[in-house]
Amino acid sequence: MFVSNVGLGRLVGLGFRQNGLERNILHFGASCLLGTVLGALHVSSPRDPPPHSRVGSSFTMFGDLFEEDYSSVSNYQYGKEKKLKTKALEPPAPREFTNLSGIRNQGGTCYLNSLLQTLHFTPEFREALFSLGPEELGSFEDKDKPDAKVRIIPLQLQRLFAQLLLLDQDAASTADLTDSFGWTSNEEMRQHDVQELNRILFSALETSLVGTSGHDLINRLYHGTVVNQVVCKECKNVSEKQEDFLDLTVAVKNVSGLEDALWTMYVEEEMFDCDNLYHCGTCDRLVKAAKSDSDDLEYVYDLFSVIIHKGGCYGGHYHVYIKDVDHLGNWQSQEEKSKPDVNLKDLQNEEEIDDDPLRILKVILLQEENNVIPVDHLGQKLLKKIGTSWNKKYKKQYGPLRKFLQLHSQVFLLSSDESTVSLLKNGSLQAESDFQRNDQHIFKTLTSESPGLNDRTSCPHWFDINDSKVQPIKEKDIERQFQGKESAYMLFYRKYQLQRPPEARANPRYGVPCHLLNEMDAANIELQTKRAEWDSTNNNFELHLHLGPHYHFFNGALHPIVSQAESVWDLTFDKRKTLGDLRQSIFQLLDFWEGDMILSVAKFVPAGLHVYQMLDGDDLMLCEMEIADGEDLFVWNGVEVGGIQIPTGSDCEPLLLNVLHLATSGEGEKCQQLVESPHVFPSNAEVGAVLTALAVPVGVLFVSATDPAGEENWVAVPKEDLKKTFREQGLRNKSSVLVQDSRDDNSLLLKQGKWFAGMNEINWLQVQNLCELESEEKQVKISATVNTVVFDLRIKAIKELKLMKELAENSCLRSIDRNGKLLCPVPDSYTLKEAELKMGSSLGLCPGKAPTSSQLFLFFTVGSDVQPGTEMEIIVEETISVRDCLKLMLEKSGLPGDTWHLRKMNWCYEAGEPLCEEDATLRELMICSGDTLLLIEGKLPPPGFLKVPIWWYQPWGPTGHWKSHPDQRTGTPSPGGVWRAASTQGAPGDLHGEVSLRYLGDLEISEDATVAELKSQAMTLSSSSEFVIPSPAFLRAWTVESQRPGRLLRTNRQQLKEYRLGRKTEICLELLQKEENLGPQDMVLRTQMRLPGERAYAPCVDLVWDTARGWTAGSLRQRVAHFCSLPVEKIEIAKYFPEKFEWLPISSWNQQLTKRKKKKKQDNLQGAPYYLKDGDTIGIKNLLVEDDEDFSTVADDLGKKSQEALRVQSSDLFSSARTPGRPRAPEASLSIHVGSFR
Repeated sequence: MFVSNVGLGRLVGLGFRQNGLERNILHFGASCLLGTVLGALHVSSPRDPPPHSRVGSSFTMFGDLFEEDYSSVSNYQYGKEKKLKTKALEPPAPREFTNLSGIRNQGGTCYLNSLLQTLHFTPEFREALFSLGPEELGSFEDKDKPDAKVRIIPLQLQRLFAQLLLLDQDAASTADLTDSFGWTSNEEMRQHDVQELNRILFSALETSLVGTSGHDLINRLYHGTVVNQVVCKECKNVSEKQEDFLDLTVAVKNVSGLEDALWTMYVEEEMFDCDNLYHCGTCDRLVKAAKSDSDDLEYVYDLFSVIIHKGGCYGGHYHVYIKDVDHLGNWQSQEEKSKPDVNLKDLQNEEEIDDDPLRILKVILLQEENNVIPVDHLGQKLLKKIGTSWNKKYKKQYGPLRKFLQLHSQVFLLSSDESTVSLLKNGSLQAESDFQRNDQHIFKTLTSESPGLNDRTSCPHWFDINDSKVQPIKEKDIERQFQGKESAYMLFYRKYQLQRPPEARANPRYGVPCHLLNEMDAANIELQTKRAEWDSTNNNFELHLHLGPHYHFFNGALHPIVSQAESVWDLTFDKRKTLGDLRQSIFQLLDFWEGDMILSVAKFVPAGLHVYQMLDGDDLMLCEMEIADGEDLFVWNGVEVGGIQIPTGSDCEPLLLNVLHLATSGEGEKCQQLVESPHVFPSNAEVGAVLTALAVPVGVLFVSATDPAGEENWVAVPKEDLKKTFREQGLRNKSSVLVQDSRDDNSLLLKQGKWFAGMNEINWLQVQNLCELESEEKQVKISATVNTVVFDLRIKAIKELKLMKELAENSCLRSIDRNGKLLCPVPDSYTLKEAELKMGSSLGLCPGKAPTSSQLFLFFTVGSDVQPGTEMEIIVEETISVRDCLKLMLEKSGLPGDTWHLRKMNWCYEAGEPLCEEDATLRELMICSGDTLLLIEGKLPPPGFLKVPIWWYQPWGPTGHWKSHPDQRTGTPSPGGVWRAASTQGAPGDLHGEVSLRYLGDLEISEDATVAELKSQAMTLSSSSEFVIPSPAFLRAWTVESQRPGRLLRTNRQQLKEYRLGRKTEICLELLQKEENLGPQDMVLRTQMRLPGERAYAPCVDLVWDTARGWTAGSLRQRVAHFCSLPVEKIEIAKYFPEKFEWLPISSWNQQLTKRKKKKKQDNLQGAPYYLKDGDTIGIKNLLVEDDEDFSTVADDLGKKSQEALRVQSSDLFSSARTPGRPRAPEASLSIHVGSFR
């Protein structure tokens, strides 16, 4: 039965507790086999039972069904989540340990999946559908024939149910079913209400089954009758009225539980008396009477499915709790799986079982059809049986699983590709005999996890089915989990007296038509084939075997003796097998091999084939050894090839170098020509080996290098570096090396058109003349090393620039950054390494002495607006105090007065925190050379005091607008001036269109002062004298943030330091009409009553809301209703978002708290989507005079148009940078298209 607001069901009593979960038992009319109840309730602890109930107890699985919770809205809604697609080549995974199949989500079909699983686990519905054969429904093959009447929806449901029962996949697809509904991809991405779907689906099925034996399927299973009786108190005449129903809806407001809701709606007797008398037909007059439901034919209904909804009215996610009536799944919670057995004897028996893998594997194979199973599935079955994998339990002692099966070939038979294993006949007989004699306890232990096998008398278990995921769940966990955001939305019931036949228990093939059984068997075979192909494709890789006897070693690397084709064998191998398996397979391939066989990873380098690390660990799988697809493996004895010992490893990787040298004539004399020849050297050999190879006793080596200008030059290798290795020298394959015999004439080399430079000549720095003195050269290159002292570099630059010697005493070198800015001078005593100067960088020779190691070079400027290049410079001792440094900077900048302070510029080039400790040294404050200090006007307050700018704030005057002061100014505030902030977008009725702040002056106040003392001292400012302020209690204090009032300083007795105001905080004061003393949990809101019929609002009125009872919408509505002297059900309120020109209604009809439920609600107006804070505008609508849903104003329309125009303009200019917002998708009706079969 389904639920509607008028649907009725006959209820006699409900509720008894079993295993911690309260089972709801409903009593309906005899014709109703199955039932559904919809609703969401706040439920308290068990209450006193009504007079007619068996055991009074509340159902505790309900939370807040329609509570708006944007944080929990599923990604499935509004088409945001892409449709799930399985890789084309990858078959679906097999079922997990529950042996149940989920349903894949198509993007937003969680509601559909939950309902389909419920119908599938309803045996009466499933078998009634299966009873309809192709002769009545037609067949898929005829669906495209013009005259054929193929009832496609029932056929697709039959196939889906068969797949859920029999197809070995973790999740089924509903794509074919939704196609039969006529749904598009957009429909599959949109979420709908599951009750709406249920009604539409049942209606579609009824239409599809017209003219078949199943035409009354829905009516037969879900139809019920309510008989209303009115008994005359005078003549006792009984008047009856019957009403049919398919479902029942229970009201959720102001009830404590499901029992209470059903009792109120369908059981409680209604009296007709006083002003509500009943007209009796027999008495022919108005009389007293009693109305009740008929009380005959009781049937008990048992809960078996609970569809859960999480989220809000506009979206969320569905999943379902289902009782496995037929024991189709394997059920065991993690808790029970890990629970130790307290029986010592059983423990000992299980340990004996675990210690004998041969017996366990035989028992598993005996349970398989034909005693055959894929090897991969055998490992999975073992994991399910003993709770741990083969590798963890047995691999160390018995080796890999396949190897164990090979070693016991008298019992197991592996297929040729080793993908499947079976029991040999003699092994099977022996195993069965052993099993019957000795292993009864083994079978009992191994199958104890499956209630379908050994738990024939136990109650059905529950499963949590969440789209593709299926997990067992305990009844107590169901009861405990859903008391918050998630809600039991639809409850499905079965008649308690219904009994299932024994042959249906744990038998998924029961009742399935033969044609579907054959189809599923064929589909399973096809799935196994695809998995095997996928397994082969993804778990096999190619290996290139290089055979040692076919190679020889020369010129530093391995090379084929004959040809590459004859020396390399390609092998396709399973990466899940072990190294020992690979070695054994190669032994079988190379029947000529004698002695040890070592496998090593090899790689081709320019010099040839080089052997790297040896593979070790025969028990390790190849995938664990990180062997890549297409890997080259060298097969050899691990020592030598062709009698030559082979160097291995990356350290001695051969390098192929291009060596240039002067050619030698036939008489042994040097020619006038350079020749280039390849040579191979190990990477760990010394560079000097090049000279030895060319028989040059004494010579110089040059390597090719590129200078900073991008020109390629030859750089000499210092003599001490000849003992370095090639790798340490940075040489790589194809590097060029030039060899010069010390007896050769350099001129012969220069004639080749090459430029050769010594090592030290390429290490240089460029020095520019910035001394404002004319010289022949503006910049010169000065050779240097990292150990060159800056003083020597400076003197050499002065000489090469041919400047006056006097500059030696009054000049310095300064680095030049990429923007051409001069950085701080480099101390003369530093080396280039200590000064962190890189070779090839630019320095400026500047007038003035460089700072010593105890001095600091600082930049400084006036004000916080720093323009590059305008900074002044000063050198001070690092031990100078902040006060003295400030004086020096004021003198150098020519600024008078003592009302200045220093701030350090931060990394954002903005003024940072002030240097408050004026007696501290620069070193103590960690000021470094190169830092920039800012001279800011204004004297710092003493320690422990704040200097706070005070503003006067008044959001509106008598006419609704702040009256601008005639002396209004913009920019830097001055006493008595007015600074007008930017207009706030879309303020309702223009009441907050502008925020005016009038600067009153600065207030120096202690951090220990209270907010009340701040207000009192602000009243003493000269500019505040023109305002009439009776007392500080008539003032409200706000911080100023983004040129508007920000945080409210609500508690008068709270100290300023507790607000953590900081030194940049500004305060604005607002004049009130009456005294105010806000508590710590009071919130100030601007309320506006909507003017009926005008799309406008009355002026704002402040509302103080005490949030001590919670930040819920219901609490706020109660406060607003009391404030406006209106019934709470006759008002609607909304928060205004001026930046969007939008109003967001604040509704609380679904957020009621029960009397007994004291737990704090999770809904909080401080969080999404309202983010309510002090000063927010709340619109109020009086439903007694205006009942539309519109909160907007004309100003909002204009604001949105302006915003849209700006958006279009911005889109044209910056289309690539635009980020679309998150619109709420419009609601769309749900429909299923059905053909006509009448």
